[in-house]
Amino acid sequence: MGTERARALLEGAAALTLQTGNLLNWGCLRKKCPATPGEEVRDCIQKTLTEWSSKIGQDPNQEILEVLECTVAQAIEKINPEERDELKVSAKLFIVGSNSSSIRDAVDLACSALGVAQLDSVIIAPPPLEDGTSLSLEYLQPYWQELENLVQNKKIVAIGTSDLDKTLLEQLYLWAQVKPSSNQVNLASCCVMPPDLTAFAKQFDIQLLTHNDPKELLCEASFQEVLQESIQNTKAHEWIPLWLLRYSVIVKSRGIIKSKGYIMQAKRNAS
Repeated sequence: MGTERARALLEGAAALTLQTGNLLNWGCLRKKCPATPGEEVRDCIQKTLTEWSSKIGQDPNQEILEVLECTVAQAIEKINPEERDELKVSAKLFIVGSNSSSIRDAVDLACSALGVAQLDSVIIAPPPLEDGTSLSLEYLQPYWQELENLVQNKKIVAIGTSDLDKTLLEQLYLWAQVKPSSNQVNLASCCVMPPDLTAFAKQFDIQLLTHNDPKELLCEASFQEVLQESIQNTKAHEWIPLWLLRYSVIVKSRGIIKSKGYIMQAKRNAS
């Protein structure tokens, strides 16, 4: 019954918002350690969809909505306002199949999910490029401008980049009104930080961080596969992921992760 109801809701919706809630409470990460960030994402999306579809069947009065909210209620954990100053809320945003305007949606949803007015830092992963296209300042500019607007509107405190080499980071820094505060470097592509990048970052007080995320943390085919596995016989091919946001809430004084989760949005392209 749950799967049938979930399928009907999916077929009637135009968009889907999925929130995993705090994975540390939910046990997604405790039962097994995923080998890669990509496996973790798939695992958590699948668990959320499966749990949501089983619960939705118990509510036959659930109306069909244009934007379907797919969450596991017991996993959602808002930040206590009294503790807010002791916590750092960071996010990394992966644009999958949409444009720069979706950045605001992602940040608004993250703030709402966590019960905060602003995020302390947001790092953007370069959106996927078409074959034969190389990353350029012109390509990054609309995304960065959207982040700058959110800084000016006090929705984000600091903004950063990912996987930019020294040349591109310098171009962005010189052009940007709100300067990048950090740049993530993938350790899979370089075991040692490039000296020119290190020197530039030190000169302009840009923090260099490391990560092990793949270029595409969640691709269209992967999401459709997970959707099909979780809610069988659904028209998974109609659904396209727009963006994926990974957040973490860290206790500043102790450097421990208090909360971690994913929020994503997808749209349905019904033919």
